[in-house]
Amino acid sequence: MTEPEPLFELLPSDAAGPGFAEMAGLPLEELVAADWAQALAGVEDELRAVLSFLAGEVAAGHQVLPSPSNVLRAFRRPLADVRVLIVGQDPYPTPGHAVGLAFSVDGRTRPIPRSLANIYKELESDLGYPARVHGDLGAWADQGVLLLNRVLSVREGAAGSHRGKGWETITTAAVSAVAARRTSDGGRPPLVAVLWGKDAEGIRPLLGDTPVVASVHPSPLSASRGFFGSRPFSRANALLEEQGVGAVDWELPALAPAAGATGRPTAGR
Repeated sequence: MTEPEPLFELLPSDAAGPGFAEMAGLPLEELVAADWAQALAGVEDELRAVLSFLAGEVAAGHQVLPSPSNVLRAFRRPLADVRVLIVGQDPYPTPGHAVGLAFSVDGRTRPIPRSLANIYKELESDLGYPARVHGDLGAWADQGVLLLNRVLSVREGAAGSHRGKGWETITTAAVSAVAARRTSDGGRPPLVAVLWGKDAEGIRPLLGDTPVVASVHPSPLSASRGFFGSRPFSRANALLEEQGVGAVDWELPALAPAAGATGRPTAGR
């Protein structure tokens, strides 16, 4: 896959960098990868409106998660590299958890969210890979796995608080762009969609004839009703191989434990 030029340094939430208000005025090409900028051009006004809304939230004294440097992280890897789409709901509402990739958290976060712990349980059952004590899924994103929440921000401590604020329009356009890609000879690039839960299932009409692996959400409230035993990782790899491309290496590298990491359990989104 093509290694993108760094468009934004991934910064901790308290680091200096463009805020939401400044981001609302930047060219799309400075916010997302070049081919994503082209794909999202039709919803540019809506994106700027959402970023302005987030700036207003901050001005009103609310903490918005994830940080400005991470809120569009899912679009920093090239659209052309996407081969697996995994759709989440909205970011974790706990400070320090949301990092701009669905289901992922900062590698220092302890304990990891419960939905992600269930994902790890299924990964071990499916492919035999041991669960990790960290929740950094960046290695998946590096292989073309688009970890996309339907809503890309949340107010601290208030899950779902930024639904209906415009993100759904942007992520609908993003999913449509992934599914609509074509090769130079008119064929479709390899793609598998992994849909967990009702929110994710709602994007199925946008996918056309994209192969889908679907189940209930990995949340503790539903995982035992069809997520466990669904084998999404091996099934996604089999579908990729049927389309003539290599499998995703779902085994996550170990990270060195970080002293002083904090975090309380949250219901995974």
